[in-house]
Amino acid sequence: MSSIPMECYLILSAFMFCVGVAGVLTRRNAIVVFMCIELMLNSANLTLVTFSSYLGNSIGQVFVFFVMTVAAAEAAVGLAIIIAIFRNKKTVNIDEINIFKW
Repeated sequence: MSSIPMECYLILSAFMFCVGVAGVLTRRNAIVVFMCIELMLNSANLTLVTFSSYLGNSIGQVFVFFVMTVAAAEAAVGLAIIIAIFRNKKTVNIDEINIFKW
């Protein structure tokens, strides 16, 4: 166990998650929103690793690999969707994108 207490990791993870939520709610650029979602996933990973280390088992670290796999798939699909929207609408601003408009 390291000399840094568990609470410090959890506070950092909560701060990262709050920054991610604030970015998703306030930003209008699709790429920045996408990066904020990734930040929230990384804060969840930090929490899983922290509790895994604190409890002395590796189950949390196994879940981190699953979350990283989902994040990689989400990044590939999400960026492909953003590129396709940019090619059609010539913008990545969320307010200006209305793909359901006839």
